[in-house]
Amino acid sequence: MSNAFKEIGLRIQGLREACDVTREEMAAELEVPVETYTEWEETGSDVPISAIYHLARKFGVEFTEILTGTAAKLNTYHLVRAGEGVEVDRYPGYYFEDLAWRFADKIMQPLLVTLDPSDEPAKLVTHGGQEFNLVLEGTVVVVWGDREFHLGPGDSIYFNPQMPHGQRCGSDVPAKFVTIIAE
Repeated sequence: MSNAFKEIGLRIQGLREACDVTREEMAAELEVPVETYTEWEETGSDVPISAIYHLARKFGVEFTEILTGTAAKLNTYHLVRAGEGVEVDRYPGYYFEDLAWRFADKIMQPLLVTLDPSDEPAKLVTHGGQEFNLVLEGTVVVVWGDREFHLGPGDSIYFNPQMPHGQRCGSDVPAKFVTIIAE
């Protein structure tokens, strides 16, 4: 989605204006210079995960609604801990606060991805940072090393992307997910 960053900025601006909050007030609340906050609204890029989470709570919307324009509640949180081998914990409930804490002030690179059943499985890749995938529609198979995680709507996975990984559609209907890479 080529204009995803700009759309994030527009959603932030729309929420702020609808709640009659100035850029100066928002910048002060987030403890950033007004110029930095203005850049976030105008471009939607380089917004820390923690700021997105703060904005979502302040304006009463879902975390994913700011990122993608779609509200998606988190049903299951899968965590593969970086640097600790393969370990998976499952947590019921809403863990956006946990996500914001893990990513802290890291810069996010969100991407909305649609997978078609006819697509070839993605080649396994590695990269730095941390990665979070949240399924919005359909079934997504996340391949991580030699393990596979079958995720449905509302399921998520957080992992160390230095292990080879990739995603593919897991059923005969298209799937959609948001992936967030934090450097």
